Amino acid sequence: MANSRKSSSNLAGRVADALSSCVPHGSSLLIGLSGGIDSVVLLHLLAQISPRFSWQLRALHVHHGISRHADAWAAFCSELCAQHGIPLQVEHVDITPLREMGIEAAARQLRHAALARQNSDFIALAHHRDDQAETLLLQLLRGAGVRGASAMPLIKRVAQHTPSPLAGEGWGEGAKISPVLLRPLLDVDRAELEAYAHEHGLRWVEDDSNADVSYPRNFLRHRVLPLLEQRFPAYRTTLARSSRHFAEAASLLDELAAQDAVAAIAGERLAVAVLRQLSDARGKNLLRYFLAMRGAPIPDSTRLAEMLRQLCAAGADAQPCVSWAGWQLRCYREHAYVLPEALPACDFSVTWQGEVEIALPASHGVLSFEPVTGLGISRHKLEQARLEIRPRHGSESIQPGAARPHRSLRNLLQEHGVPPWQRELLPLLFCGDELVCVPGVAIAAAYQAQAGEAGIVVAWRSGRVD
Repeated sequence: MANSRKSSSNLAGRVADALSSCVPHGSSLLIGLSGGIDSVVLLHLLAQISPRFSWQLRALHVHHGISRHADAWAAFCSELCAQHGIPLQVEHVDITPLREMGIEAAARQLRHAALARQNSDFIALAHHRDDQAETLLLQLLRGAGVRGASAMPLIKRVAQHTPSPLAGEGWGEGAKISPVLLRPLLDVDRAELEAYAHEHGLRWVEDDSNADVSYPRNFLRHRVLPLLEQRFPAYRTTLARSSRHFAEAASLLDELAAQDAVAAIAGERLAVAVLRQLSDARGKNLLRYFLAMRGAPIPDSTRLAEMLRQLCAAGADAQPCVSWAGWQLRCYREHAYVLPEALPACDFSVTWQGEVEIALPASHGVLSFEPVTGLGISRHKLEQARLEIRPRHGSESIQPGAARPHRSLRNLLQEHGVPPWQRELLPLLFCGDELVCVPGVAIAAAYQAQAGEAGIVVAWRSGRVD
């Protein structure tokens, strides 16, 4: 445990002022609690402030299991929250699959994912002005663009996408909106947090890895920034101002991309013809915007330029595919799609027993069943037979209309513009050996709900279910 010996100002009042205009009364607020001094101070501040605004506080501690002290840190957080009467959730994560990213990056990604999964209106994080300065310098040293060098904002809504190239066209869902991120300590220096902790007799844990200068952030913090402060004592403030300038520039680029997107992006796909009409810089800006819309990680400048080159050089029938960081950029019929890498199709058989939603194995996605009237599959017909969900095998056919002949599923999928990588993953609904429904494409004539009849509309959301 550790303490600091500097004085502090009216920090609680400043944090209350920062949050009161953006966090409504009665909101649920989740605190990211590591047990370090920053998050301990934030917890103490919000515990004081929340009764004034009827905020419902909870805390989340992400147990990475990296340090030999990880269990002790989780126990400390549990004890601390119990003292304040704040519910705590401890979530265990495994960085092993992401170790190639580096320990810091892997832990950060898993921590953010754990926070975003929580059911809360707001998430409060303890980033402060020193973090802002360190992050800007690290990003510049990595060659980041204006977005990477942008300031961490006080408030940010983060969209979590469950990508489906067919979403927005009756096939899937759009983005899931995660809680709003709050950083109420961004205008506070680390020294002031230490002073506050000392004045209020707070205890916290020290992560021994924070002293390891082999980590880039620690090297800056312990070796570079003390020297910088000797010559530029106001560097925290001036670097924060530079970050805000970068953020403004990034916002302008987004506005330009949004204008280009009007003609280029429809649903979940990007028209390659529009990319070809733009300059390279503007094309990369639009492509970067499209990737961000889909929740995909932004590749480095070399990979992004290669994506643009392949898309613009592709012929009408070409289907280039660029993979990076577990994602794929694909092209079909002169349109680009971005999606997580899929697991191979597998064989399965699932019986529908009235569920509202069924998660299928591998990358076969999720089927939802919505009760309606006069549309979809006849509920009465379904009650007379056993409805099974099975993958496509390649020789299926269906009769989409009473006066129309049977059509091969292969031709129907082509006519509906279903991209090739989706066709093998598409789940089909059978009664016995009869194909009853191809979600988003066709319902067999004999099973279609008539006007005024109870029906079931089946929708498919593609993608992996982890």
